[in-house]
Amino acid sequence: MNLSRDKKNSPFTKSVFSCRMRMKSIERRKREGNTIGEYILHLPEDESVLLSGPAARRLIQCGDGDAALLYIAVLKNRGSADDEKVRAQLRWDQNRFRRALDTLARQGLVSLPGQSGRSAVPPAPPEPKAEDRRAEYTRADMARALEGQEFSGLTGAVEETLGKKLTTPDLAILLGLYDQVGLPADVIFLLVNFCAERTVQRYGQGRKPTMRQIEKEGYMWARLGLMTQESAAAYIRKYQRSREALPKMMRLLRLGDRAPAPSEEKYLLVWSGMGFEDGAIELAYDKTVVKCKELKWPYMDRILKSWHEKGLHTLAEIEAGDRPGGRRRNSPAADRQQTGDAAREDMARMEKYLRQLRGEKGAE
Repeated sequence: MNLSRDKKNSPFTKSVFSCRMRMKSIERRKREGNTIGEYILHLPEDESVLLSGPAARRLIQCGDGDAALLYIAVLKNRGSADDEKVRAQLRWDQNRFRRALDTLARQGLVSLPGQSGRSAVPPAPPEPKAEDRRAEYTRADMARALEGQEFSGLTGAVEETLGKKLTTPDLAILLGLYDQVGLPADVIFLLVNFCAERTVQRYGQGRKPTMRQIEKEGYMWARLGLMTQESAAAYIRKYQRSREALPKMMRLLRLGDRAPAPSEEKYLLVWSGMGFEDGAIELAYDKTVVKCKELKWPYMDRILKSWHEKGLHTLAEIEAGDRPGGRRRNSPAADRQQTGDAAREDMARMEKYLRQLRGEKGAE
């Protein structure tokens, strides 16, 4: 079965993409009668659901229609629906839903975190190694992609933001984010503008991000699950709030009013997101300088991450050495010492009691 455009009528309309599915041979049509090859497939574009190439291949290989239908339903809900909502939309009982979900889990298309509270949300694709970062797209692949209204519109918007015509390698990267990684077009548009604004903030007006930089950030967004406009916009707002705190943090680290270098900015953004008060940052800086005789970013990072993992974010909490409202926990050695002392005290009281008891019997 070949998938091609309908030559008689324009394949693209304002809201529908139509394509005719043709049979491989006239003989097969005569033998089997009317088949799917006689129909025209209409694909509405007003609310597209993007299925990445790797996910499509896995669904086809597993040969499970219920699993494919469940995956599409989850994508339709943009990964935000719970199990009960998806099951109600499909009109399935619990057993049928669970079988399809387990099939998707075996294919690596969903994650099942723990024995309870399972989620039908497709996992974000991992960032590939540099040598196989993207799928190989031919010029024909890119030409077909550009025939679609959504990708064509996205390409034009990206070119306008970057102020240049995308080269063939650039277009391949953009198509990889759209097709392989599975980021929706509206999210990619936010991604490109985010990278462009960040580049200006770091290097000044006139500087633009490369498509490789955009691609790297796109994989990180996918790992974070930023697959909708809402989640991407929330991430950007959080990033901007963290950036606003950078000048203050630079002063806390005795670095003056200069802008942080990109490597410094990465540390500062992470620390800002951890929620430390100013006194905690200054204490970590002081410990770093005392130990290293200068500011060593990796060393200070280990200090702050250790406190963050213990839930210590204020100076008082750090000095108390425990979580808010908790009691300081003794070390095992101290616990053993206390236990031994208590046992010896009990023994001493028992011996005193026995001596008194023997004395009373002797007097009788």
